[in-house]
Parts: sequence; structure tokens; C-alpha cells
Amino acid sequence: MKVCLLTDKPDHPLLAAVSAALVAAEHQVTFSDPDSAAASPSQPVTPEELADVYLLKAHTPRALALARSLEALGARVVNSAAATELCQDRSRIAAVAAEAGLPMPRTWTLDVLSEALRGAEPAEPAQNGYPLMVKSRHSRRADLVARVDGPDGLSGLASKWSDEPVVLQEFVANSGWDHKLWVIGGEVFTGVRPAAVGAPPGGARPAPLVRDLPQDWTRLALRTGEVFGLDVYGVDLLDREGAPVVVDINAFPGIRGPKGAPEALAALALRRARPGPHAQEG
Repeated sequence: MKVCLLTDKPDHPLLAAVSAALVAAEHQVTFSDPDSAAASPSQPVTPEELADVYLLKAHTPRALALARSLEALGARVVNSAAATELCQDRSRIAAVAAEAGLPMPRTWTLDVLSEALRGAEPAEPAQNGYPLMVKSRHSRRADLVARVDGPDGLSGLASKWSDEPVVLQEFVANSGWDHKLWVIGGEVFTGVRPAAVGAPPGGARPAPLVRDLPQDWTRLALRTGEVFGLDVYGVDLLDREGAPVVVDINAFPGIRGPKGAPEALAALALRRARPGPHAQEG
């Protein structure tokens, strides 16, 4: 079996462990940086050169273009380019979640944050008052995620991020910890991380075991993958009065720590591989 990982970080602990597991099982593993000069979205490879499966860890526009080109040639890409692109747009995430009935904070979109200072802020957030979460519409490294407690805070944020497309999100009171549920091919893993805003002091806390989570939490995580067409993803949950609320969805996140995650990802790659000449080699 021939597996290609599309990433600019081949030394990421999860990917390195997956590669080792596949190589140990006598499968062929290659890495390709979609943003390198060698990777061409216009003609990435010939059909005969295709890997049996591609794991799309990179999320840049060039990575998405490359993944679409590979799919057009008949390649199997995990997650698909369409699902990955959807999860980069927080406005689209909120719309899809609302249509599917997934519990998410109410969300409003602004073309640029400075619109809020020109009286273009949607009526709903103003009526519901502060605090609000302000997030970059397009998820990426070092994007904007901030809590705003009033008009002065919004003005200060807009002075730095004036032209940033954003979503305004209803603030969910919480303990200061994000409960992360990672799903790989239907298998759920857990983690706990300090929330992006309002994290308590004192460092890390141990993650609960999956079997100790409320069943509605794991059901919600699995349902989210079905709605968004994802095989490898993360769901950030907050506890709102005993019920889970989805505050973020990430396609192929950097999963660190959970025992068994590399093995689950290696097994998923082999299940998703297309039938072909390499499939008989492993």
C-alpha cells in the first residue's frame, strides 16, 4: 500500500508515529509539502503515480487546490478537499451546524471587523449584549480569537484587526477549559486544554477517559463528523448548564497525547485506500 501525507510538518508526533506504524507493516509512506515548489496543483502526478490514499493534514489554499487536483484524478483524500475547506470558514460552519440542529453559539458574520464601528454591527449581538467572542472568519494559524466585554473592547480590537473578516459569537460561560473530542474513523479520543479565553491558572489537567464522558458528548462528536463529511477531526466542546455546546470544529487537527491515535489513523488510511496496484503490495 502506498500512503502519502500532505503536510509541511512531517515531524509532527502524530504523523511520525503513523508513518512508523505503516512502514513497520511494510507499506510505503511518502511526505509531500503542498506549499513547496515541487507540488503542482495543476498537474500533481499522473494517474499511474497516484498513492492509494492521501492524508490531508495541511489546510492552506495551495494544499486544498492540490487535494482537489488529486481527487479529480481519482485519488482518495482524507479528509476530502471540500470538507477541509468548509471547516476553514467559521461562518459556513455555523450555517451548516444550525441547519443540522447541532448546538452552537449564535453566530453573526461581518465582512470586516471595522463594520462594527460604523454602525453595521448586526442587531442581534447588540440586543443580547456583551460579552461576545470575536473570531477570524477563516481559521488559520495565529488567527483572531478574543473575548470582547463592551464597545471599548470592540473598538480596541478593531484598531488592530480593522480589515479582518470576522464572526461574532455568543459567549458561553464556562469553566475555562475546552473539552476536545478527537475522532479518527469513528473512534473517539479525548483531551482537555485551557480555553482560548478565560483559562484558569495552574497548567494542564488530566483528560477524562472516553468511557467516563456523558454519552450525549460522544454522540454529538460523531454526529458532527457525519454532518461535515469528516473522517479525522476535532470538536471543541464547552459545558453549558450540563449540555455540550460545539464552539469549534477542526479538520485533521494536531492530535497530541491520546494513546492509540496513531494506530487508529494508520488503520483508517488503509481502509480508505483505493483499490490499485499498490494495494496488493502490503
